[in-house]
Amino acid sequence: MTKILVIEDEDSFRRVLVQMLTKAGYDVRQAGDGNQALEVCAQFCPDLVLTDIIMPDKEGLETIQELLELCPTIRIVAMSGGGKFGPDSYLPLAEKLGAKATLQKPFMREEMLATIARVLAED
Repeated sequence: MTKILVIEDEDSFRRVLVQMLTKAGYDVRQAGDGNQALEVCAQFCPDLVLTDIIMPDKEGLETIQELLELCPTIRIVAMSGGGKFGPDSYLPLAEKLGAKATLQKPFMREEMLATIARVLAED
C-alpha cells in the first residue's frame, strides 16, 4: 500500500485531506508542521508527501529541503493558498527545491488525486 504523509497546519483541512486519501486506498499519516513531519517521516518512510507551504515554526520550503536530505527518493507535492504574496510566489520555488508537482488551494478532490497518481507513476 502506498504511504502518504500529509503536512498541513490547519486541522480541519488536514483531516479532510487524510480522509479523502484514506478512502482512495492510501496509508496516510499526518503532521501539523515541518518539525512534526520530520519525526513522522523518520518512522513512517512515506512514498509521497503532500505539504502545505505556509506554516508556523518550520514552513514548507524548508521542510521540502530537509525531507529530501533525509530521504532523497521521496516524492513531494506542495500546496499553497499563497498567504500575503499569493501561490505564484511560493509554488514555483517549491518545484525548484524538489517538489514534483504543486496544487493551488483551493483545489478539487479529483485534481489532488490525479496529481498524486501522476507523481507516483513517474520514474
